[in-house]
Amino acid sequence: MQRYEIAPIAHIRSDFSQKFGIPRQSGLVGALEARIVFEPPFRRREALREIEGFSHLWLIWQFSEALISDFRPTVRPPRLGGNRRVGVFASRAPYRPNGLGLSCVRLLRVEDTEEGPVLTVAGADLMDGTPIFDIKPYIPYSDCHPEALPGYTAETKGHRLTVECPPVLLEKIPEDKREALLGVLACDPRPGYEDAPETVYGLAFAGLDVGFRVENGALTVVRVDRKDDASCGQ
Repeated sequence: MQRYEIAPIAHIRSDFSQKFGIPRQSGLVGALEARIVFEPPFRRREALREIEGFSHLWLIWQFSEALISDFRPTVRPPRLGGNRRVGVFASRAPYRPNGLGLSCVRLLRVEDTEEGPVLTVAGADLMDGTPIFDIKPYIPYSDCHPEALPGYTAETKGHRLTVECPPVLLEKIPEDKREALLGVLACDPRPGYEDAPETVYGLAFAGLDVGFRVENGALTVVRVDRKDDASCGQ
């Protein structure tokens, strides 16, 4: 089989230091902001000429923490309970032959920095450091298809949790990160097949370790610590 080589043009800087908790699709949490920093050969302002005229962008990137060496023809989407299998090419699962991801993000601004031009985007579903292979403008009249069928995702798209965070814990979250973090929690970071009210889950976000429980559709935050002072995880 013929092989091709591609190299990252940029990497993303986001508040997610771990995979756990990252929204399962882009755009689910509009308050999430991230920065796209280009690699030195591509830090040229002319490569972004007129990009400000587009409100949204497509990012083509790699599931760099979920690469596989063997082909898996079926996957088990978490939101379907972890038991129902679908074809890998009928899913957006990370365990793919080439490990490529596709995300639509909102372009907030372009800034000239010491690291060259940097894009700030909203709604990204990428872990910090994720390699980006290409960026393309989102074109409404060709990329948007209102008549498109949702397939099995119609069964799960409305899944949201109510989030309860005691004021004393809310104060520990930087004000500019609160909306994004609460939005991430509302998306239910847990594996879709888990429903254990007694379990305290740990989410690493923006340098914080956020512990939470879920019961009867309500998520309750039980701790917020600086990540340096606490170990994240379940």
